[in-house]
Amino acid sequence: MAGILVWFWNERFWLPHNVTWADLKSTEESTFPQAEDLYLAIPLAFCIFCIRLLFERFIAKPCALALKIQASGPQKAQYNAILEKVFTSITKHPDEKRLDGLSKQLDWDVRNIQRWFRQRRNQEKPSTLTRFCESMWKFTFNLYIFTYGVRYLKKTPWLWNTRQCWYNYPYQQLTPDLHYYYVVELSFYWSLMFSQFTDIKRKDFGIMFLHHLGTISLITFSYVNNMVRVGTLVMGLHDMADVLLEAAKMANYSKCQKLCDLLFALFALVFLIARLGVFPLCTASKEIWVYIDTSKLLFYLPVLYTGIAVLTTFFGEQRSLM
Repeated sequence: MAGILVWFWNERFWLPHNVTWADLKSTEESTFPQAEDLYLAIPLAFCIFCIRLLFERFIAKPCALALKIQASGPQKAQYNAILEKVFTSITKHPDEKRLDGLSKQLDWDVRNIQRWFRQRRNQEKPSTLTRFCESMWKFTFNLYIFTYGVRYLKKTPWLWNTRQCWYNYPYQQLTPDLHYYYVVELSFYWSLMFSQFTDIKRKDFGIMFLHHLGTISLITFSYVNNMVRVGTLVMGLHDMADVLLEAAKMANYSKCQKLCDLLFALFALVFLIARLGVFPLCTASKEIWVYIDTSKLLFYLPVLYTGIAVLTTFFGEQRSLM
């Protein structure tokens, strides 16, 4: 394990020529990102998860009920021990052979058995109330962190001149505001990772797990090798679209279809411009080649960041509004 860690954190991969991890150790005069800074994200993620539970119960749920969103879910299937065992232990989509066997065993018509499995599968889906509360929480957090990001970034030189992301790299100072921005973003995605195992399991569980894992990896590794300036720009671009997506979902659950269509159209426009246009075609894959020695393998990482970000956001955010 020690050998694997030494290989993984090889300075020749992560850092420019003649730069070592020791050079990036924080001192009284200089503060640089440290890997151990991110340990704070785990307990903070738990706190965010607890805040989410309180928010959904005492704020989001009353708002949903005021909008006449029903708490009742889909019709429940009549309990049957044999069918329940097949559903939970064998398959949720029985084939014709199994349906015939169950029909003979229970003396039920095949259509009734198919109906039972369909109703039982629908029970696994969260109610509209649950989905509204979840979207309202994500909307609120994304709006907060996006607003914070805009207020922070408008004071930074690299928002107005993205070449500043690479000047004097990697000897770029870490400020308290930048550290807070990164740790809170990382904590939020860790909290989403945790909540996947406590929420009702959905059919896109695997896709969203990979999406959150990819996002956590991008935030973590860009912090460790001090690519935090471009990282803040990326997070701002992503949060901008997420606000609109969650707002569109809330409008859909509230049956405000015209508002939903408008918000989703804005989301699609912002998504295409920000994530698939501005980000991969500007700083991450163009300017870095001009300002940094690209002879080392490290500097293929921004391209890797771009690829992972595009893939995870495409598959993660293009879920159905339903």
